[in-house]
Amino acid sequence: MPSNKTALIIGASRGLGLGLVQRLVEDGWNVVATVRDPAKAETLSTLPRVRIETLEMNNIHQLDTLQERLGMQTFDLLFVNAGIKGPDDQNPENARLADIGELFMTNSVAPIRVAQRFAPQVRRNTGVIAFMSSALGSVSIPNEPELSLYKASKAALNSMINSFVMRLEDVPLTVLAMHPGWVKTDMGGEGADIDVQTSTRGMLDQVNAWSGKGGLHFTNYKGDSLIW
Repeated sequence: MPSNKTALIIGASRGLGLGLVQRLVEDGWNVVATVRDPAKAETLSTLPRVRIETLEMNNIHQLDTLQERLGMQTFDLLFVNAGIKGPDDQNPENARLADIGELFMTNSVAPIRVAQRFAPQVRRNTGVIAFMSSALGSVSIPNEPELSLYKASKAALNSMINSFVMRLEDVPLTVLAMHPGWVKTDMGGEGADIDVQTSTRGMLDQVNAWSGKGGLHFTNYKGDSLIW
């Protein structure tokens, strides 16, 4: 049955982003889904009640255009999913400025910029803004040194989410930093613990559970609270 709810999913051509759209469609939501290249969004284009828009998050002109095109739309959920792993060699000794700049802009800065643009269009009181974070972004847990640059970008995202929430002041929204689990995607690999359907169903369960409660929460797809 239609839910009469609308979501904006940033980064939806494959993996977790595509999975989120699929679960939302299953639940009767209307979805606006952004992709960098619509020609590579074949699966997405077959789904009902999905409007596909073009967005490279780091491109200000494209973000301006998207904001103008969606200016009259109200969203019950904004989920900023897009992100990259960064260089294969994550030893700081070998880090290159261009790689680090792209990694932190894509994973840490651009998601906040998108959220700032569209926060006024998220439904007050019941609306949710969710960011695809990671347990690897917790500075309290020393792990995965081979992903040190990626970890740092997610820790930076968590920090910037905190600042973003402070800027919202008294706007009644719920903001989630979501850990999807270790998922079988291009980034997670086939040896990961769970599949995309399990992760995305769990994350949307958390979106529904937190809707209307307000505040900032760092949680995983099962609803466990994580330490920052």
